[in-house]
Amino acid sequence: MNPHNPPPAPVSEDAAAARSDPLYARGIVLIMAAGGFWSLGGLLFRLVEEATVWQVLLVRSVTLSLTLFCVMAARHRGAVFGEFRTAGWPAVVGGCSLGITFTGFLFSLAHTTVANAVFILSAAPFVAAPLAWLVLGERVRGATWAAMAVAVVGVGVMVAGGVRAGLVFGNLMALMTAVGFAVFAVSLRYGRRVDMLPTVCVAGVITAVASGVMAESYIYTARDFGLSAAMGVVQIGAGMILFTMGSRHVPAAELTLLSLTEVVLAPIWVWLAMGEAPSVPTLVGGAIVFAAIIGRAISGMRRTPPPLGAV
Repeated sequence: MNPHNPPPAPVSEDAAAARSDPLYARGIVLIMAAGGFWSLGGLLFRLVEEATVWQVLLVRSVTLSLTLFCVMAARHRGAVFGEFRTAGWPAVVGGCSLGITFTGFLFSLAHTTVANAVFILSAAPFVAAPLAWLVLGERVRGATWAAMAVAVVGVGVMVAGGVRAGLVFGNLMALMTAVGFAVFAVSLRYGRRVDMLPTVCVAGVITAVASGVMAESYIYTARDFGLSAAMGVVQIGAGMILFTMGSRHVPAAELTLLSLTEVVLAPIWVWLAMGEAPSVPTLVGGAIVFAAIIGRAISGMRRTPPPLGAV
């Protein structure tokens, strides 16, 4: 060994993982795709005819948990229960937070305007950023702060004229949803070295128990049951699988920012399926949000993500 050319210093696991551009780029795509699946929720919920919020939550949560349990069983074969133990307390914290998110969002839609709910929910990245810094040491780049600010402006334009005060309970539910989603994103980052799908399973079970107790009836029409099940299996289930996979490679603040594709695409599905043309502000605001997301995604893909502490 040449003493004048000492071997390079060992690279930490965090740094090595963070320097993997292909994984980071793939994570960005997965998160944006997850938002695409979640954006179907508004349309599916609008198509429900008779089922109450609690009834929809019950079927959605049960089918979500069963779907993800089957995915984990196929992935880990006989060791599926061991994955819950491996995920540990971050899965419990994240699962409880996501359960709050699931419940809070539907109740915010039921007790406030859609504009209020969407606008308040868009604050999730600003909650996730300081929380991720405190818990994980993830500092947020200036480009990410700028993209988040532009995205919030875009959401504001989308819901212009629809945001109003006075709907206290619904607005509080929307705020609870934003905080819950931010905590969920940070918990996924905390446990990113292991399979964190158990987190979503925990959330499904918690929500299923709560909605099972609160549901006024267990009688459904075939249409409402099918729509609620589709939410659990496809809209939430597939989206959560993609989001959990992407969370291994994307910082928490960017997780919540990039998933705002949900806000952009939701009115488009209603337009295509039900003929409800979005307003001009919705189109303009959606374009601003989408531009912020795409701009941050391209910026992130062009540079190697640094280690934790400077993301």
